[in-house]
Amino acid sequence: MSKRHSEKYKIDRRLGENIWGRPKSPVNRREYGPGQHGQRRRGKLSDFGLQLRAKQKLKGYYGNLTEKSFKRVYNEATRLKGDTGELLIGLLEQRLDALVYRAKFVPTVFAARQFVNHGHVLVNGKRVNIPSYRLQVGDVIEIREKSKQIAMVLEATQLAERDVPDYVDVDHSKMTASLTRIPTLSDVPYPVQMEPNLVVEFYSR
Repeated sequence: MSKRHSEKYKIDRRLGENIWGRPKSPVNRREYGPGQHGQRRRGKLSDFGLQLRAKQKLKGYYGNLTEKSFKRVYNEATRLKGDTGELLIGLLEQRLDALVYRAKFVPTVFAARQFVNHGHVLVNGKRVNIPSYRLQVGDVIEIREKSKQIAMVLEATQLAERDVPDYVDVDHSKMTASLTRIPTLSDVPYPVQMEPNLVVEFYSR
C-alpha cells in the first residue's frame, strides 16, 4: 500500500482548485496557495508548467497516485488503440477504488482506497483488497455483508453533493454496483476541468 504523504486538502490548495468539489475544501475560502508566500500573484505558466499541472491534478484526483502507478496506467493507455488521453481516463475509471467512490459507498476517493485495502469489497463474489485492481465491464462489486452497516458507508450513500454517473449501475439497497461501459472524458463528472491531452504531451516530451 502506498502512503499518502500530504493531506488531501493541501493538494487542493497547492493546485488552487477544489478538485473533488467538496464543500469543506479550503479553496472555497482561500483561493491562494498554502504557505508564507501563497498569496503572491501566480505568474503565467509555461507549456511545461501547464502540462505538469494537468498531470498533478489528474494524479491528485484519484487519491494522489504515486508517479510509478500513474505512469504505469499511462503506458498501458499508449499500448491500446485509440486516443491516449481518453483511454487514460477510461483506465483510471476502471480502478476498483474509483468505482467504489463513484458508487457512493464512501465519501472520498481516499476513503475508497482504504476501504478496499481493509478487505470490505467483493468483486464477482471474491474478496479483492487491491485498490488498483482493474475492473471489466459487467464485473459486479459488492460490500461484504458485515461491512454494510459501517456508518461511513450509510452516510456516503445519502450524500447530496455528487451523483452516481450513468456508466455505473448501483443498487444501494443491496450495496452492489457494476461498470456498464468504459467512460470517456465527457462522461466523467469531474468538478474541475481535466486535460488528459496535456498529460499525454507531458509524457511525450
